[in-house]
Amino acid sequence: METNELLKEERDKIVKGLEETYKRLIAFKKKMNSPMIVTRGGKIIAVDANDTPATIVYKRD
Repeated sequence: METNELLKEERDKIVKGLEETYKRLIAFKKKMNSPMIVTRGGKIIAVDANDTPATIVYKRD
């Protein structure tokens, strides 16, 4: 297997892990009725977990 293919496989595994982590985080925040703390435009804000998508797909180049 070529180095590029190995890197792509490893990247895909990392991205899948990030997607699963996001999904679990949102589920936990909804269960605990806790806001998501994020940055938007350089400002820290609290967002209701119910207003965030339950899943996210990261861009893979």
